[in-house]
Amino acid sequence: MTPDPAAGDGKAKKGKRPKRKGWRRLFPTWRMVLSAFIIGLMLIVGAFVLGYNMVHIPKANAFATKQSNVYLYADGSQIARDGEVNRENVPLTKVSKAAQRAVLAAEDRDFYSEPAIDLKAMARAAWNTATGKGKQSGSTITQQYVKNYYLAQDQTVTRKAKEFFISIKLDREVTKDEILEGYLNTSFFGRNAYGIQAAAQAYYGIDADRLTAEQGAYLAALVNAPSMYDVVAHPENKDAAVARWNYVLDGMVKEGWLKQSERTGAKFPMPKQATTSTAFSGQRGYLVEAIKSYLISNKIIDEKALENGGGYRITTTIQPKMQDAFIKAVDNQLMDKLDKKNRKVDNYVRAGGVSIDPKTGKVIAMYGGIDYTKQYVNNATRRDFQVGSIFKPLVFTSAVENASNNQSGQAITPNTVYDGTNRRPVTGWTGGTYAPENEDYHNYGNITVRQATQSSVNSVYAQMAVDIGPEKVEKTAIDLGVPKNTPDMNPYPSIALGTATASVLDMTEAYATLANHGRHGTYTMIEKISKDGEVVEIPSTESTQAVSRKAADTTTSVLQSVVQSGTATAAQASGHPVAGKTGTAEEDQAAWFAGYTPDLATVVSVMGQDPKTGAHKSLYGVMGLQRINGGGAPTEIWAQFTKAALKGKKVKDFDLDLQVGADVVYTPPSTPADEPGATGEEETGGATGDEETGGPTDEDTGDSTTTGGTPTTDGGTTSTGGTSTDGGTTSTGGTTTDGGTTSTGGTTTDGGTTSTGGATTDGGGTTDGGATTGGETSVGPFG
Repeated sequence: MTPDPAAGDGKAKKGKRPKRKGWRRLFPTWRMVLSAFIIGLMLIVGAFVLGYNMVHIPKANAFATKQSNVYLYADGSQIARDGEVNRENVPLTKVSKAAQRAVLAAEDRDFYSEPAIDLKAMARAAWNTATGKGKQSGSTITQQYVKNYYLAQDQTVTRKAKEFFISIKLDREVTKDEILEGYLNTSFFGRNAYGIQAAAQAYYGIDADRLTAEQGAYLAALVNAPSMYDVVAHPENKDAAVARWNYVLDGMVKEGWLKQSERTGAKFPMPKQATTSTAFSGQRGYLVEAIKSYLISNKIIDEKALENGGGYRITTTIQPKMQDAFIKAVDNQLMDKLDKKNRKVDNYVRAGGVSIDPKTGKVIAMYGGIDYTKQYVNNATRRDFQVGSIFKPLVFTSAVENASNNQSGQAITPNTVYDGTNRRPVTGWTGGTYAPENEDYHNYGNITVRQATQSSVNSVYAQMAVDIGPEKVEKTAIDLGVPKNTPDMNPYPSIALGTATASVLDMTEAYATLANHGRHGTYTMIEKISKDGEVVEIPSTESTQAVSRKAADTTTSVLQSVVQSGTATAAQASGHPVAGKTGTAEEDQAAWFAGYTPDLATVVSVMGQDPKTGAHKSLYGVMGLQRINGGGAPTEIWAQFTKAALKGKKVKDFDLDLQVGADVVYTPPSTPADEPGATGEEETGGATGDEETGGPTDEDTGDSTTTGGTPTTDGGTTSTGGTSTDGGTTSTGGTTTDGGTTSTGGTTTDGGTTSTGGATTDGGGTTDGGATTGGETSVGPFG
């Protein structure tokens, strides 16, 4: 008998809930969601309560126990120790209201009205970092102060958690004014200045209570990137610094802290030249500054860790004997010849130099300036002077590397003939008319690439850049070692004339690549680093083949001619085979020589700068000379240094793998070319003639020598109608060989001084109406 469901207590039993079937099983029920939410909320609240109770406000960091960073030469001797902390704590009342508000506008505009933690800003920063918009911080001023004053700079989860809870507690225990005061006294502003009082003195020579809104805005901008935004040390970054400065002032107007009328009339407050302790006098400060920059830019050591943590033992690649030899060469060939009392222009002279071992990429010597305590800017690393004609070899390297042809479809080689007429418009460029001037407006007519390099002919190289393609020229320069972000290195015909403002170090790296047969390894200044006995990892500097050996070696061959019989004959005093190029920036504001032997690549620059205003200055009249050029002091410094650096080493010849026909020197007829290209066979790149020799087949002109001349292999110029002697004095109308350049109506002596209307190279002076044909760059108007 079936039991009655109503029996017993008289209540019917509930049936079981039907099981969820199909796709419904994939989704949680509302009970599950609610339970998970409640549990998660309880966990978060519990974690917050636990963290708040466990984390206590610690004692402040003791800067008195901060370790020094020790910088050593390659032999282990000490360069400098930078353990001093430059800071002077001041109460908030001793910081001008304008400067306080500037910092708030830059870092945390809601500081006084919002809590210590800005969750929305933190979430936004995390999202931007996660989505690839760059690593960003959502920290308030309170959080930054806690990190600076109580915690280390490491980017760990534990540190961030401590920062979170300490900030909340601190905000409940002290006033906003006290937090802002602590933040202003602990922030790093660059120039080894900790705190706004030290910064006000370092940048403007005043106390913090006298800072204007403009000055305060600049100091506030520095907190974001202390090294990058120092416009004196890094003039190439001034645009970025000014943009940040404008952002701060605009924020002050938006918050009602600055009147619009005051904002409209605001002018960027250029900081003063920096000074430092005598511990960094001479070259020591320049070396330390360059080493720090290298460590930071290569992400070996973080800037704040380097400044705040300390304790690093850094052994560099700088060799003290080489360093001393560089200083002595600059003093002997330049500084000792200055008369600053009687010649105002001699006070503008600045010098920079770098030497690299091309096989290893190691920087063995660096000359940054006369004295770091007197001149803060490192002339070896600054990027604000045009490099001039020392850029031209990079153009020719690009031509060979890309197997480029001229406008007539002929391969560009050392013997390719171009029209060297002054102000000849380039052909094949669609970006507008460009007709650069040659040095002293000289017309060269038919001239080979080798000759154009010797005499630094602008009209030829501008045309060559167009024939190659300015974009390809720029790429080759970058491959060789010139930084991609070099100011004013743009893909225009003018790139060939050296409009780029690369540093001496940048150009040394590029020339070291040429010396190393086209293999490029990023330069290094570091041998090893340790901290507390632990080795710090250094990135690899293995070299790669940047350009073909044929392209690099053929360029070397052409540059040997520049030293043998062109604008750089003074480099022969080194006593070693040399390849090099002279250069002069616009208005003679800088003169360069970049050269190398098989074992050493070195670049020297002499620059003009007003010591008070920092403005670039022309160097006309320096040392009592009419003008300064690359073949003068820069080459003479280079020769003395190289001779000393390689003393006792075996003299080596270049081992070159050349482009076909590049081992033969060809001199074309002197009549102007019909086109801006070559007149000859593609195989030779020269005039029509035998492929093996590259020589012409022109008939005799009736003189004792042929128009084209006999092909020579000594780098000299073939005579065309006069009797020459070695070194060579040539009779009227003649052309010298082996040590002189072509003159048309004068007597040339060894070293290239021409009288009675003759032309002279960069290496010599001209008398009695002679025109200099050294060919230093006068940058044209385009680009």
